[in-house]
Amino acid sequence: MTFQISAISLYNKKGEIRTVPFQTGALNIITGDPRRGKSAILTIVDYCLGSDGFVIRGAALRDFVHVFALTLVKGEEQLFVARPAPVRKAASATTLCVEFQAQGAPPPALSELDFSMPLDIAKRVLSKFAGIDPAVRLPVARSVRQIPPSVRHGMFFCLQEQNEVANQDLLFHAQNQDFHPAALRAMLPYFLGAVDPERARREHQLKLLRRELTREQERHDEARPFQPASGTAAALFTEAIEANLLDPAPASSVLAQDEIVQRLRRVTEPRPVTDLQPARSDDPLSALNEERRELRDTYAQTRMRISNLKSIAREKDAFLGQAHEQHARLATLGLLPRASSADPDQFTQCPICGSHVDDATDTARLMQRDLGRLNAEMTTMGEATPDINARIAQEEESLTDLRSALARNQEQTEVFSAGQRSTAQDDAQRQAAVVHGRISLFLDTMARHTQAAPDPDRRDELTTEIAELEEELAGTVQQDVISSYLSLVNRKIQAKAIALQLEHRYEPLRLDPQALTLIADSPRGPTKMAQMGSGQNYLGYHIATMLSLHEWFSEMDSPVPRFLILDQPSQAGFPDDTRDGGFGAAHATLLNVYKTVQSTIDTLGGDFQVIVVEHADLDAEPFRSAVRERWRLANGKALVPEHWMTGNVAD
Repeated sequence: MTFQISAISLYNKKGEIRTVPFQTGALNIITGDPRRGKSAILTIVDYCLGSDGFVIRGAALRDFVHVFALTLVKGEEQLFVARPAPVRKAASATTLCVEFQAQGAPPPALSELDFSMPLDIAKRVLSKFAGIDPAVRLPVARSVRQIPPSVRHGMFFCLQEQNEVANQDLLFHAQNQDFHPAALRAMLPYFLGAVDPERARREHQLKLLRRELTREQERHDEARPFQPASGTAAALFTEAIEANLLDPAPASSVLAQDEIVQRLRRVTEPRPVTDLQPARSDDPLSALNEERRELRDTYAQTRMRISNLKSIAREKDAFLGQAHEQHARLATLGLLPRASSADPDQFTQCPICGSHVDDATDTARLMQRDLGRLNAEMTTMGEATPDINARIAQEEESLTDLRSALARNQEQTEVFSAGQRSTAQDDAQRQAAVVHGRISLFLDTMARHTQAAPDPDRRDELTTEIAELEEELAGTVQQDVISSYLSLVNRKIQAKAIALQLEHRYEPLRLDPQALTLIADSPRGPTKMAQMGSGQNYLGYHIATMLSLHEWFSEMDSPVPRFLILDQPSQAGFPDDTRDGGFGAAHATLLNVYKTVQSTIDTLGGDFQVIVVEHADLDAEPFRSAVRERWRLANGKALVPEHWMTGNVAD
């Protein structure tokens, strides 16, 4: 069982309360003129149920409402949730008041509200109240981590804003926001009841094991040139013999891998001067080559220093960010006045209430000392920033000079190489130098691989685990369950499309869980919702889909909150005469929408609640009996009482 909305309450700064009650398990309509606060009903619900931003619109609400609150009911339980309006330019309030009440209890007085629960904790409490298992984790496409379903994911199916209820491109609430499509695709099977949490955990584990096996294979492929089975060392040994850097092995012997590597190391060992062919002291090409080697070494060292300095700067910035955040939290509390030599009684006063307490000295000194130490550390690290940046700039300037020097060296080398006559001796020396360099690179790279402790080869172990999981998961395919459940939901959607007399109602309709839209299959091919024609069709298919999903949620006892809020369904292609109860051509169509909604509510026998805010005011059933309030200029009624709005409104 999950919850419905019993009431919405507003508080002003004086503590006055404005409550809008709703009937659970029924159709609730609030109708009235524009700019009376009707659309704020949906956004207040969204805000109190943990939205990250302050989505409340309207000057009256922003300037004169101090706290927004909901009364939620589930069976015999009642939960009161209050969230203050953000202060000044804050994006939203990050603490809420969440408390359980006796059934039927009114909203508490403003002075009794305790805004001490952090937003993330409040979301967990609301999710648990909705019936969501806190242990469930679901995989998300293209992500290595799993996420827990929450009450926020349930809002995809419970809210239809004014720009969504008849939108041809969006079917679900907030579907076009960042990361929401991926979350919707992950959560839809869970809320449909097609996900076994344990199976989801194992499938995610299988995905991680496959990824780890791929990385393990890549690691071994990279290390293959340094394994005994590789021919790299043997090929270099042959080249060294051809370049007269090593003597050939006896024809009758076959050298092992270790012996070949040992002989290759001799090439890089210092050799007596008599064994080397001395370079002519007047040979400019040799000098240029030596200079180039030195420049490359210096260039590599400079790049390493720059990398280390940037790493230090990043770590420092991360520390300062955390320190500033903790310092801001302490400063926001206002509990710790700054130490002052001119205030001798400072440490005999309670840091919380300011009263004189004899034994508070040690505690106050410790608190002041810790805050002072935090300030000192932040100041010291902050002062180091210019020095680090200056050092990075200096090293990067040196790197630029080294690039220029290497370019000049290359040009000079090419000039001298072009002007020299090649001789057999020069060619042999060049070939020997090339082979010598390749051997040095091979040995250096091999040393880096062998210096670290060798990682165990887990490929066989991972392959076995993957095979066991695949065999375990082969019994049932979750996608088949999802397809089966969606097929049953699609039948409900089609039945409602027929009742609403929508286009394509006699063609097979299906909810696409990947495209997150509705599709009609016909001999001409698939027709997506965006191609289904008029605004009345878009509205009708939104209504049909949401009602059908909530019917299924109720049948499967899904933890989706059991309410649906619709913002002005009459906007979709209905003429203005409907808004004053007229009997235009669209009257019957609009009334049919409400009959379909009422039929679903009746079918679910109190387990489903619909709240609609409307301009239209139809004098026919079921609309007439479902109207809870009429907010019109003529009667002076609105969401925010007129006597609250004193002074200028910063619209």
